[in-house]
Amino acid sequence: MSRVQRLVAAIDLHRSYTLGSEVISALRGVNMSVFPGQFVAVVGRSGSGKTTLLNIVGGLDRPSSGQILFEERDMASLDEHELTQIRRHKIGFVFQSFGLLPLLSAFENVELPQRIAGVGVRERRARAREVLEMVGLWPRARHRPYELSGGEQQRVAIARAIVNRPPLLLADEPTGELDSVNARAIFGLFKQMVQDQGISVVAATHDSTLLAMADEVLEIRDGALVQHESRGQRFRT
Repeated sequence: MSRVQRLVAAIDLHRSYTLGSEVISALRGVNMSVFPGQFVAVVGRSGSGKTTLLNIVGGLDRPSSGQILFEERDMASLDEHELTQIRRHKIGFVFQSFGLLPLLSAFENVELPQRIAGVGVRERRARAREVLEMVGLWPRARHRPYELSGGEQQRVAIARAIVNRPPLLLADEPTGELDSVNARAIFGLFKQMVQDQGISVVAATHDSTLLAMADEVLEIRDGALVQHESRGQRFRT
């Protein structure tokens, strides 16, 4: 089996911020690659640089130096319109706080990204049902967020993130507000999507009990990559 082309590559990635008279180095020379159909977990303490790394990979922030390549395109060279198109069609985002619109049903929350992307009514309804079934929530499709448990809300957020079939899903502490049972279920869902759909998942977490589900574990400490552990990741041809 041949090794496929990488989906994401961070090359000597640095990100610094100025806070008053102090310069804070959020990332210091990070190098990493993500391949199609790979589940990567990023672990580190609060403030270690996990969120900054995910924001740069997702085109929400730009590096101070170094490169972030997505499908071999340098993200820093893209204008805001091009970045918006990538975020809309190529990258799904899942956050700790779910981010669902409270007045919309689960179905409407999931359908919304396709409305924004200009997808036709029949197609977007079919796709919304498909991903809600994928996360096991089609029977709850008409419920609003306040009628759903925390684990169910996060599953809706995941369905919304993948409804446009992005090749990459970024999840920033997606289990931070969930109990251990729901946290394991969410990571299990990520693993299933990697295996069944070929989606690449990069998930930041502080929960070490979930790391065994990942193909690869990256540890960030004070903005630097200090551990690179591979677990026989599966690359598709």
